[in-house]
Amino acid sequence: MRLRTLLAVVMAVAATAAVPGRALAQDTPLSGPRQAPEQNPGLKHMLGPADLIMPHITDSRTMEIPWFNRDWSREIRLPSWPVQVGGRTIDLGPTKHVVFMMLAALLCLVTLIGAARAQARATRETGHPKGFAAGMESVVLYLRNEVFLPSLGPHGDGYIPFVLTLFFFILFMNLMGLLPYGSTPTGNVSVTAMLAICSFIATETAGMIALGPMGYMKTVVYWPSDMAVAVKLPLTIVMTPVELIGKFTKPFALTIRLFANMIAGHVIVLAMIGLVFVFGSWLIAVPPIAMAVGIMILEVLVAFIQAFIFALLAAVFIGQIRAAHH
Repeated sequence: MRLRTLLAVVMAVAATAAVPGRALAQDTPLSGPRQAPEQNPGLKHMLGPADLIMPHITDSRTMEIPWFNRDWSREIRLPSWPVQVGGRTIDLGPTKHVVFMMLAALLCLVTLIGAARAQARATRETGHPKGFAAGMESVVLYLRNEVFLPSLGPHGDGYIPFVLTLFFFILFMNLMGLLPYGSTPTGNVSVTAMLAICSFIATETAGMIALGPMGYMKTVVYWPSDMAVAVKLPLTIVMTPVELIGKFTKPFALTIRLFANMIAGHVIVLAMIGLVFVFGSWLIAVPPIAMAVGIMILEVLVAFIQAFIFALLAAVFIGQIRAAHH
């Protein structure tokens, strides 16, 4: 989709004509002395930058696939699975973002399981991994030993698979939106909210396991043990709501941070390319296109950074609640 975006803009500027697009209406004769006898059907609908970029971040019941036609794409409708719940019909059929989430999960499985098997095979044959498996081993070991374990605290090995899964799953979803005909599931606030809820459940469960029932309640109800009751009571009344709010602001921050950062790059690219269409002149085309290409390259880095930050913060939150008794 991004390659198609650049090609469409370059063609529009070079030919100073509208980019051919799908017609949205039937031909209607126009009256008046200045009307041309015929109109080019390709000019009936001008394909703007929003038509090219917004499908990367918006969810829908349709998705585009490569096809050999004028637009090099074909729109297919995803299946609908209506279910009756309490007298209401709910469609449980997959949307475009659900499809790309499943593709990201499949790529995670193929990449990581394949790398693990290649690492085991190379170690068995030569005594050390090589190639792609060696690179993946280096990345995983660095994240485990230098980033996640110090954040999780002592005996935090049991949570390493969870945070590593978060990192790679979010990374693949972020990169999906940079591919032609792709879409970014993490540009959907529902997806990032569900990821944050999973992190919230893991964090609170880790606290219950590490602290026990009474110790965990101290993370909810503020009750300092080294103060007089006359001081404890007003502090408890004031600080307990703060503690409760703090528990829910963490997943909220995870949700908005990932969602906003992933959608921002696409919106900036939309704004840059939109300048070409607004001014309608090839003289203004070069700077916006150069900036849009720069933003696209930067988005590759942002995809890695945001996956890293989300997984790191999840590890930090787990480590904080496990060490609350200190």
